[in-house]
Amino acid sequence: MTYPKFFDAKNTLKLFELEKDFNFLSSLYTKKVLPKTLLLTGNKGSGKATLLNHFLASVFDPNNYDKKKLLISENSIFHKQFKSNVFTNIIYLNGSDHKSVKIDDIRTLKKEISKSTILGKDRFIVLDDVELFNNNSLNALLKAIEEPNERDFFFLINNKAKPLLETIKSRALEIKIILNKEQNLNIINNLMDLYNLEIIFDPKIIKLSPGNFIKFNYIIKEFDISIEHDLVENLSLLLNLYKKNKDILFINIIFFIVDLYFKKLINKNIYEINNIYEIKNFIFDHLNKFLLFNINQNALINAIDKKLNYE
Repeated sequence: MTYPKFFDAKNTLKLFELEKDFNFLSSLYTKKVLPKTLLLTGNKGSGKATLLNHFLASVFDPNNYDKKKLLISENSIFHKQFKSNVFTNIIYLNGSDHKSVKIDDIRTLKKEISKSTILGKDRFIVLDDVELFNNNSLNALLKAIEEPNERDFFFLINNKAKPLLETIKSRALEIKIILNKEQNLNIINNLMDLYNLEIIFDPKIIKLSPGNFIKFNYIIKEFDISIEHDLVENLSLLLNLYKKNKDILFINIIFFIVDLYFKKLINKNIYEINNIYEIKNFIFDHLNKFLLFNINQNALINAIDKKLNYE
């Protein structure tokens, strides 16, 4: 499935609400005290990758980066090369690209960073969704992280999809990206305005990171999904989309819709709180089993439908 450009953080020319974090990174680099391994931790879609992209633009193309406005120029040759993954002084690996980066990918990476950098400039190795790398790959990374070349800097992006190995965390300076409610809504509104998007559901009903909000909002509009519809009907539609596109995004939207469904039940005081949480946990448990063990989709839907009707 082809997604619009705003799905990719590399296309975001304007950085919102993270000026303090940007200035901190910029200051560390300018003063030549930037740690060799930096871990950016926060919810998926909170702006970590965008923050890093803007920092890199300011390093490699300062003439086309406005530090006051936190804005990358559309004329930046660096940015065009960076988006196409052809800028030689940045190596980018994403743990979600192959579900898990393989140890061969790490061996290739280690060979690459054993070579001298182009024109003697600094090189940045960006490992996105690092928590999704398998343990063998992470262990293979340890030596490279512990003994980096003089010009190499590692940036690890941890989206907290699952716990990250402590041996990796202990070797990095961790910066946590946490958005308060006002910052979250401001970024959402700015992004929606920037890309001229229609808001389909209220971002205040359940807190979503800005990145997840614009993606969920787009999918819900694109496939004419009503969050007011029957829960089982929505689950069936989204599971079919997941089966067709093999994109975990549709599963994440399922979890969002389930969360929203039970939040409304709580607000209406229809069921006992404990009963609501028990049903919700039942659904989440069966969805996780569906992902882990590839259980039959019809069996999953029938089990959830039966549980809801029984209760």
